[in-house]
Amino acid sequence: MAAEIHRITQETLDKLQAEYDELTTVGRTEIARTIESARLLGDLSENGDYHAAKDAQGKMESRIRQIDNVIRNHEIVARDENSNTVEHATIVQIVYEGDDDDPQEFFIGSIEEKPDGVLVASPTSPLGSALLGHAVGDEVEYDAPSGTLRLTIVGIR
Repeated sequence: MAAEIHRITQETLDKLQAEYDELTTVGRTEIARTIESARLLGDLSENGDYHAAKDAQGKMESRIRQIDNVIRNHEIVARDENSNTVEHATIVQIVYEGDDDDPQEFFIGSIEEKPDGVLVASPTSPLGSALLGHAVGDEVEYDAPSGTLRLTIVGIR
């Protein structure tokens, strides 16, 4: 079974590599010290510090595996800053048909690249793939579990 290819920018790859390096060196050393200190407190079966440290270690190792997977299976993509269409690493503002609310913003790309406060739509998701290649003013429709949804693109940045 082939691994999923993660389409990311060079900036994101550099950020992930730095996080990976930090976690596999400093992070592992610090968590090992924390576990050892907790062990010295006595009975491990009732030692909350020990169990919290082991839980933190498990979460950290999970993140290390996740980053390693992205680093090993990535494809670098570059956003054309002069493009006026939706492409990878674009933030697109949309309004659903019949919805009078403020536009919703979606980042089209990897969760690893997610800007704060913006929802993510994978380029391979129904919404993401429907938006790719479209411009401001375009009306787009896509099949969602609840049926066909229609929207208008009102902004791209």
